Amino acid sequence: MIELRTHAEIEQMKPAGRFVADVLTRLLEVADVGVNLLELDALAHAMIRARGAQSCYIDYHPSFGAMPFGKVLCTSVNDAVLHGLPRDYTLQDGDLLSVDFAAAVDGWVSDSAVSVVVGTAAQQDLDLIDTASRALDAGIAAAQVGARVGDISAAIAAVAHADGLSINTDFGGHGVGRTMHGDPHVPNNGRPGRGYPLKPGLVIAIEPWFLQTTDVLYTDPDGWTLRSGDGSRGAHMEHTIAITDRGPLVLTAR
Repeated sequence: MIELRTHAEIEQMKPAGRFVADVLTRLLEVADVGVNLLELDALAHAMIRARGAQSCYIDYHPSFGAMPFGKVLCTSVNDAVLHGLPRDYTLQDGDLLSVDFAAAVDGWVSDSAVSVVVGTAAQQDLDLIDTASRALDAGIAAAQVGARVGDISAAIAAVAHADGLSINTDFGGHGVGRTMHGDPHVPNNGRPGRGYPLKPGLVIAIEPWFLQTTDVLYTDPDGWTLRSGDGSRGAHMEHTIAITDRGPLVLTAR
């Protein structure tokens, strides 16, 4: 079911957006060569406890997950792009790290993701992150009252296709509110003028993610981490936004 939020409810969602943005900002400050993924997860967990927030991931167990997730971050490295289960891995020079984080504050959820390279960056990794970032910006710009979900999807896809990337639509953006995942689904490819009409009060996560040379995924033996089918690297960017009469409001702006 698609729910529209009142102005007052969107105001109530802002603290969750700020918290999620603050956690990601802190994680980006800490992530570096020699840092373990479990350290990043522990830091996020400590920030959740200090804020009195609730993790959206730790008990998350959808049909595609092998078991409850058990951690509070998704940390996807190099050929992993989504749902990376934090593990005992120390970041190496040149690793491409994607961090996805969702949490609830006072019962309202926000969801955001960012990709960075730690240490020495290869230009192709920076280019991939730039494409995902520009695709996110394009999707947000298209999220106007009177447009449709397909306009967001088409705007994201136009950026990816211009840079020669193919697009997997198995996972994409989604509604956000009292729970992390709701309707409508916001794929990263679509036709303009199609899909659910964008109305004031709709709150969604827009999340372009791309792989360098494929759109094929497989699930790691850990039962969660999604990796590229050919070993190429991935990047993932995401913001939670509210549709308003004054344009899109980015709740998770860093």
